[in-house]
Amino acid sequence: MVVLSKEYGYVVLTGVASMVMLGHLAVKVGQARKKYNVQYPQMYSNDPETGNIFNCIQRGHQNALESYPAFLFCLAVGGMHSPRLTSALGVVWIIGREAYAYGYASGDPAKRSLGACGTVALMGMMLSTACFGRTLLGWTAPRMNLFSCAAGRSSP
Repeated sequence: MVVLSKEYGYVVLTGVASMVMLGHLAVKVGQARKKYNVQYPQMYSNDPETGNIFNCIQRGHQNALESYPAFLFCLAVGGMHSPRLTSALGVVWIIGREAYAYGYASGDPAKRSLGACGTVALMGMMLSTACFGRTLLGWTAPRMNLFSCAAGRSSP
């Protein structure tokens, strides 16, 4: 049986916040479907006047969904090793996804770069998760201790 630290609660709450964010983006797509008359099951609009705006709103949501499995894996597993760090990075990812979708929804795909912090946060979560795997395997740190995952441990 695995015993989780009390701080893992931050990880759980970050996961809930991520579901709220995805729900918010889904509502935005639903509203855009009505506004721009894009019927299900059509994913994108071919309308020459308003299609670009709808497609940008749709892509903002779709992009969040595309990276969501990696986010959840890193949140759940990396959070066992460093719950506060992983949760903080998770919150930055959530804010980044919202900023990305907001910028994209303007109709100018270049404005999606507002959410670049989310990509950086996800990479940090991946690194934290990889460090956890390394720790579990008992791999030692490099001699210079540059990438040590366990604070205070010295290399042989």
